[in-house]
Amino acid sequence: MKTPAELSIVVPVYNEAEALPSFLDELVPFAREHGFAVILVNDGSTDATGELLEARKEAGITVLHHKVNRGYGGALKTGIAACASRYLITVDADGQHRPEDILALYRVIREKGADMVVGSRRGQKDASLGRAVAKRLIRLLAHTLMTIPVHDLNSGMKISLTAEAKKAIGLCPDTMAFSDTMTLVFLNNRCLVLEEPIVVRERQHGSSTIGVRDAVATVRAIINMVMLFHPLNLFFPVAMVLLFAGVAWTIRCYIINRVLSTGAAVLLLAAMSTFLLGLIAEQLSEIRRRLAAA
Repeated sequence: MKTPAELSIVVPVYNEAEALPSFLDELVPFAREHGFAVILVNDGSTDATGELLEARKEAGITVLHHKVNRGYGGALKTGIAACASRYLITVDADGQHRPEDILALYRVIREKGADMVVGSRRGQKDASLGRAVAKRLIRLLAHTLMTIPVHDLNSGMKISLTAEAKKAIGLCPDTMAFSDTMTLVFLNNRCLVLEEPIVVRERQHGSSTIGVRDAVATVRAIINMVMLFHPLNLFFPVAMVLLFAGVAWTIRCYIINRVLSTGAAVLLLAAMSTFLLGLIAEQLSEIRRRLAAA
């Protein structure tokens, strides 16, 4: 029986017929040279992507197809579930990720004994001002609500232990927010997550399909992660805002009219209720984490 490769390269592919020939011409010989497996997931493409992938099937190259488009995260879930190697790395099919960075991340995860190593694009120029602003806002939100030692949450290139990744994918969405939430799940499961600089090349063919809808979905996914792991981080700030507003309104009304305001009382009750709901949610989250670890 043939021993499975130690690393699988998982590539979600959607309507990348223009970029695929050059991408595969670079990736397949690289994987063959180093003994890596390649898993290509055609996510319901409507162009010639499926035919191009089928034409490149050979030993060590697995091609999987979705009948309909399930989204970036859905394609990665299918690829991760098919992995039989100890490690897996996710790579985009647009040719922006370099094979030499695969080796760099592979070396770091083995030498450092990490559970995940994120390919960090820190300091590199974004494709557009809009994407740069959106990523900064999403990063700010995540770091405000949770303790995150990782800068580039949504990097598409990250290597991880396959066993840990398979446990995490059930909590991740099928959207572009998969990258962010996968990293957050690893961090909240007390896994060792490191960063290693990578170089992202300019896209040579086609254009990115990431838009405002994906940014909104990512914000929702981050809030869902906070509610799942640390709900009090969300409830407590809201309770404090209501509390300060209630106290300020009470002081103002007493100084001006020497009376206690009904509106202030409502704000104070809302603050107390929000805080208590946060405590209950935090306890439920702790119970869930203990049951998952048992």
